[in-house]
Amino acid sequence: MRILVTGGAGYIGSRTAALLASAGHDVTVFDDLSTGHRVAAGALPLVVGDVRDDRLLATVMGDARIDAVVHFAALKSVEESMTDPGAYLDVNVGGTLAVLRAMAHADVRRIVFSSSCAVYGIPAGLPVAEDAPLQPMNPYGESKLMSERLLPWFEAAHGIRFAILRYFNAAGAADDGSAGEDWAAAPNLIPIVLKVAAGQLPAIRVNGRDHPTPDGSAVRDYIHVLDLAEAHLRALAVVDERDASIVVNVGTGRGASVLEVLEAARRVTGQPIAALDGPRREGDPPAVWADTRGAAATLGWTATRSLEDILATAWLWHSNHPAGYEPAVAAVKSAS
Repeated sequence: MRILVTGGAGYIGSRTAALLASAGHDVTVFDDLSTGHRVAAGALPLVVGDVRDDRLLATVMGDARIDAVVHFAALKSVEESMTDPGAYLDVNVGGTLAVLRAMAHADVRRIVFSSSCAVYGIPAGLPVAEDAPLQPMNPYGESKLMSERLLPWFEAAHGIRFAILRYFNAAGAADDGSAGEDWAAAPNLIPIVLKVAAGQLPAIRVNGRDHPTPDGSAVRDYIHVLDLAEAHLRALAVVDERDASIVVNVGTGRGASVLEVLEAARRVTGQPIAALDGPRREGDPPAVWADTRGAAATLGWTATRSLEDILATAWLWHSNHPAGYEPAVAAVKSAS
């Protein structure tokens, strides 16, 4: 298929775009490069633009004769969303609306939407299944849920079939350490832990040691970015083959606490990794991990990589690229 990947120069988007291309699809990347990197898109054609620009999106879809969209472009920090909710509603909801309007105009009928476990808020039970109550605790989660709710209306009006992937905490890097998450745009636990291991930060702050969890620290389901990319590839095939839309969780089905991640990172890196106690973050659930039976049944997919795999590949990437993509960017500029 001819696929447009919005946010395809970002962390998860670029790994998914590369996998789609390696699977034989014709991929075009659309990104504003605010947090993504041109070099991360590799040799794939890249259109630089604002995801809220439905006219530009429709033109790109028409010119490239796009068959399907994989929509990643969004703001993603829970903490930032608490202080600037308007930006998250504007970019995340407005961007999704613009993508769907452009798809309707260009007669594109398939989309895989990058959603989040943040739509569940504090789960009533664990693991979290797709039919759990949707009660986001922060504007980021609300923006993803509002975006999800747009999709059935466009399906009803324009026949746009969709796959909603509610995924959990993405981490890790390419197996050879050639691509990964840029520290400059990575507010998540594992990149920060490894930044401490690399000596670029003095200590990691543990946000709350009084959560109702076995060791008092927050518990999350960490999924390797390459497993996540494979889930998108499978979801695209399923939504293309079926005359129905789907909603699935994408995680490992296992939770790891902040303290468990710290201990695993110390083993993998061989570094002491200092930690300081801090208060809970507003809008942060104490524990979330996925019920993955839906993904196994619907996508024929399960995650295969462990927390140690995540940490080892991320450490390889960060060790070889201490400034993220900047050296590669500089090399591209000097060559031109």
